[in-house]
Amino acid sequence: MSENHQLFGLKDLRAKLSERGYKMTPQRKEILKIFVEHPKIHHMSAEDVYDFLRKNDSEIGLATVYRALDLLSELGILVQVDFGDGCARYELNTADPNVHHHHHLICLKCKRVIEFEEDFLDYLEYTIEKQSGFQIVNHEVKFFGYCKDCRADD
Repeated sequence: MSENHQLFGLKDLRAKLSERGYKMTPQRKEILKIFVEHPKIHHMSAEDVYDFLRKNDSEIGLATVYRALDLLSELGILVQVDFGDGCARYELNTADPNVHHHHHLICLKCKRVIEFEEDFLDYLEYTIEKQSGFQIVNHEVKFFGYCKDCRADD
């Protein structure tokens, strides 16, 4: 997600936790801080977060990281993304709720994930809503294929 979508700081995230009856524990704060302070690193797994913590001499265990990520994604503070490889990844939910999230291009060969911000589905959503009466609040699109680097190698 591009930096200009960054809407939340740690104070805002503390408020989001509090309004749902949860406290900003030192562990949650340390985990969220990784996402806030590294906005250019996208799609972090629990192991990626754990590696950041270990580099900073944190004593937070991997099981705590998993529990915190699950809770933070359940509360909508983080977004969990699945690229079909069996590994859950997370990113800070910094998008305006009225704006769609970016989409993902996933290379089947090198497993690289490329973010794609254009949204061509507005007309389709409008048509679906008009015909079915179903109110769409968001969508997620993943394209699977081969990146230009992998295609050049063939």
